[in-house]
Amino acid sequence: MPEVPKPTVTVLGTGIMGAAMARTLLRHGLPVRVWNRTWAKAQALAGHGAYVAGSPAEAVTDADAVITMLSDGDAVREAMDVAVPGLRQGQIWAQMSTVGVTATEALARFARRHGLVFVDAPVLGTRQPAERGELVVFAAGPVDARARLEPVFDAVGQRTIWLADSGDTGMASRLKLVVNSWVLALTSGVAEALALARGLGLDPRLFPEVVAGGPLDSPYLQAKAAAILTGDYTPNFAVRSGEKDARLILQAAESAGVRLDLAAACRERFRRAVEQGHGEEDIAATYFASFDE
Repeated sequence: MPEVPKPTVTVLGTGIMGAAMARTLLRHGLPVRVWNRTWAKAQALAGHGAYVAGSPAEAVTDADAVITMLSDGDAVREAMDVAVPGLRQGQIWAQMSTVGVTATEALARFARRHGLVFVDAPVLGTRQPAERGELVVFAAGPVDARARLEPVFDAVGQRTIWLADSGDTGMASRLKLVVNSWVLALTSGVAEALALARGLGLDPRLFPEVVAGGPLDSPYLQAKAAAILTGDYTPNFAVRSGEKDARLILQAAESAGVRLDLAAACRERFRRAVEQGHGEEDIAATYFASFDE
C-alpha cells in the first residue's frame, strides 16, 4: 500500500511550549509551518526544518491542521483574525493554549463562522515533556476529526484523553483548569515550606530530604524544591502564565458557584512574584513572594 502522507501542521505561537511542540512534530517527520509575533522566536525553528511564515495567513495556507499555542484568549483571537485570508472550510483547528472556558466558547463561535473544525485541546505538561513528546492532551471535538489529528497528538503527547464530541463547551479546557489548580497549589506549597524553613533558621534542604520516599513526597515536589534550592529558575512554566491561569481558574469557579480559597491565595502569591520582577522565570520563583524584596 502507498504510504499515507503526513499532515502539514501549522503552529501559531512559538514560545516555550509552541517551539518545543514544533520541534517534536518535526522529529516525527511532519511538515511544520510556524509563525510567532516575535519573528526571531519562529526563525530559530528554521534550522530544525520548519517553514517560517511571515504572517498567520501565510502560515495556515494549505495546512491540514492548525495549532494555536499562545499566551491567552486575546492573543489567540488576534492571530486567528489575521489568519482568516488563509483559512479554508473544513480546516482543523486544534486550540491547545490554556485560555479558560469563556474564551474557548468564544473561539468556538469564531470557528463556526469561518467553517473550521474546532478541537479544544489544551495540554498537561511543561517544556521538557513537550520536547520529549510526553504531554497529555485533553481533547474535545468531532469524532471525524480524531483520525486526522492522531499523528499530531501522538507526536506531541504520550496520551490523548477525548472528553466530548464537540469543543464548543470547552470540556477539555475545564479539565485543564482543574488540573492546573492542583499544580499551582503544589507549587505554592513547596515554595512556602522552603520559605518557612529559611525563616525559622533551618536548612531548607531538610524539607525535601525528610519527605523523600514517603507518602508526602512526589517527583514534582522534588523538582520544584531543587529549582529553588539551586536558584535555577529556567522557565518550564512561567510565573506570569501561572498568574494568568490562577485568574482563569477563579473566574471559572465563580461562574460555577464554587469558592476556591487556595486558588485565590495562589493568585496573590503569583501576582506578587510578577511585581517583584520574576514574571518570566519558572513558577518555582513564587518562592520570592514569601519575602519582601
